[in-house]
Amino acid sequence: MAGSNKRQRGRMLSIRLTDAEAEQLEAAANRAGLSFGGYARQALLNAPPPRASRRPPIERAELARLLAHVGKLGSNINQLAKYGNAGRLVDDSQLAAAAAAIIELRAEIMAALGREP
Repeated sequence: MAGSNKRQRGRMLSIRLTDAEAEQLEAAANRAGLSFGGYARQALLNAPPPRASRRPPIERAELARLLAHVGKLGSNINQLAKYGNAGRLVDDSQLAAAAAAIIELRAEIMAALGREP
């Protein structure tokens, strides 16, 4: 049986919102980690949303912090590659530190996405 044939919700509710109201509701749904429909259903009916509609909330400040770490890490790896291409020896501890930073950054990104590392 196809997924669309299993749906139990057949009625649709339509409301008119200003752009500001729609943005406010969309932001609230994102903060709650829900789809727009799941958030509206929860707010209107005080009903728990279906588990499948849960999304990890996106924390912009956390993503900006992680993006800064990616930039630093990329710069460090670029410097190591430059040294290696110039025939200079790259210290194993520098490579180990870069690898550890990549592992830590990956774990932080997975946590920000609400996933297990």
